[in-house]
Amino acid sequence: MKIIVMGSPGAGKSVFSKKLREVTNLPLYHLDMLYHNEDGTHISKEELEEKLKEIFKEDKWIIDGNYQRTLEMRIKECDTVFLLDFPTEVCIEGAKNRIGKNRDDLPWIEEKLDEEFEQRIIKFSKDKLPQIYELLNKYKENLNITIFKSRKEADKYIEKLKLSSK
Repeated sequence: MKIIVMGSPGAGKSVFSKKLREVTNLPLYHLDMLYHNEDGTHISKEELEEKLKEIFKEDKWIIDGNYQRTLEMRIKECDTVFLLDFPTEVCIEGAKNRIGKNRDDLPWIEEKLDEEFEQRIIKFSKDKLPQIYELLNKYKENLNITIFKSRKEADKYIEKLKLSSK
């Protein structure tokens, strides 16, 4: 299984991915951890693409994150896509809830919800989501695609997966 998890910032991609990893035991890669350094700087986009190409060589994996530049590349390599298509308010609340928390999917602790990041969340459904749906439509013949419209749907899926794996 080669899985990608996408959605707006604050949607809970990393939380969902971790739950998925717990049930499937697949290796999990967070794009934020691959791209960012602890000091908030980041590697080049080309270096990120090279890191992804190395992951693609593995038999199975979960990759969570958006990074539109690498989206088509990841879609071409995966067999399963989970899209967390949640309302903007839910994503903003999710981003606010993680402030001040130590996370293993981000190399620093967010101290506040900065305005630029909040704007990315607000603009996501208009600017990024159509591109995501376009790519999913383009490659749908080769993909198992699941779209969640709420956290409750995503949680129910994980619970069902847990039950079926026993």
